[in-house]
Amino acid sequence: MAVVGAGAAGLYAALCAAREHASVVLISATPLAQTASYWAQGGLAAALAADDSFELHLHDTEVAGRLLVRHSAAEILVHEAPVCVRDLQSLGVRFDADRFGQLALGLEGGHSVRRVVHAGGSATGRRVVRQLSALAVEEPMITVLEQARAQALWTDEDGCRGLVCADGRVIAARAVVIATGGAAALWSRTTNPPGSQGVGLMLAHQAGAALADLELMQFHPTAVTGIPGREGFLVTEAIRGEGATLLDSRGERFVNELAPRDEVSRAIQAQLDSSGERSVDLDMRSVDPALFPNVVSALRESGLDPARELVPVAPAAHYMMGGIVTDLNARSTVAGLYAVGEASCTGLHGANRLASNSLSECFVFARRAIGDALATPAPARAAADTRAIDALREIPAPPPADPDTRAALWRSAGIVRSPQALRSLLSEAHPLARLVARCALERTESRGAHIRVDYPERDPALDHRHVVLTGGEPGAWQHWT
Repeated sequence: MAVVGAGAAGLYAALCAAREHASVVLISATPLAQTASYWAQGGLAAALAADDSFELHLHDTEVAGRLLVRHSAAEILVHEAPVCVRDLQSLGVRFDADRFGQLALGLEGGHSVRRVVHAGGSATGRRVVRQLSALAVEEPMITVLEQARAQALWTDEDGCRGLVCADGRVIAARAVVIATGGAAALWSRTTNPPGSQGVGLMLAHQAGAALADLELMQFHPTAVTGIPGREGFLVTEAIRGEGATLLDSRGERFVNELAPRDEVSRAIQAQLDSSGERSVDLDMRSVDPALFPNVVSALRESGLDPARELVPVAPAAHYMMGGIVTDLNARSTVAGLYAVGEASCTGLHGANRLASNSLSECFVFARRAIGDALATPAPARAAADTRAIDALREIPAPPPADPDTRAALWRSAGIVRSPQALRSLLSEAHPLARLVARCALERTESRGAHIRVDYPERDPALDHRHVVLTGGEPGAWQHWT
């Protein structure tokens, strides 16, 4: 088994495989515990409280997703997320608890009850990734290749057989799991680390796998702006769940802070457009700083004390709802190739991800991917075709986007989009920028994270329909249930 990516989804997939006595090669472009998941401030959404239920979690997910959520994927998430929380606890992850020793559940935008599990307040990603990384290093069934990069997937007529690394190394595997994260760093203003540029999506697409919903980039409403060294630093939604408010240039509230993210981001952008300001203010002076130590300390290190001062924030590219098309067991359209976490597109998030469903998705579908891969009879061992492998070594690795492309995506595929601006992206050098534009031009409506000035309303004919790209073919519409 080969797992590409060592964030939350990749680490958990590797550990699940190892527990089933499967040998795993885990490929990480960075040293362990330095992935995008490490910086995740949100938690895991799971129906664990007495006043919660699977049905309520499902309802909130579908409402947030704007009639684009794949119902079957959401059903799986809400039923299996609590199981994964308990499993993570068994692996040594210590989640925050109240004074009675019960899990302390947080409230975030779009959730009707408290159901978000955190570790260290807003340091959930850090705590989880550190623990899973330590377990992976100690696990004899897992070989960790740090600072290694997948250059191309090795496929033949039977499907995916493994991969070729940038250093020329060939890794044969009964299955390959892509867990490389999303593509929000393709936008110039982002909450993500620089490496989050859709590398796994491009590897899979190059190997023939279908991609979908690339027009659906979620913009997080409260990313710091105007503070040197902290541009794009995410201020977790959980802080608004504890009472922080958003204020306009007159010091007045202008939005329900706990509305779904697309609504809050659009409301902030409307304020910026009308006022000409670069930011609105987040007032978290009434929030106990001890609840969110990493956010408070990061801001104080930059010279701003959020316990006494307002925090300037504005939306930033944060999470791609689209990705590699998968079924409910994380299988891509290429046999033997799986995708989990933000690199995947199960349809779970629809047009607007419900806060903290993403970490839950990482664990739920990583577990399902490994279960399916190990239950599928291993294909006959393929002899490495020297010429084919040499050809793969000649394929350029997925390129990083240059600053001009990142600026163009922010300008032309930001919160509000026009057809002229989107068409300008079709000539961009970066292949994923062009694919984003193709999907965005196909979706002739406004829905969730995708707002078109020329089509300002939702089109009911496009409910539960997704733009799917395969190879160089025109986008095809698929109905997912």
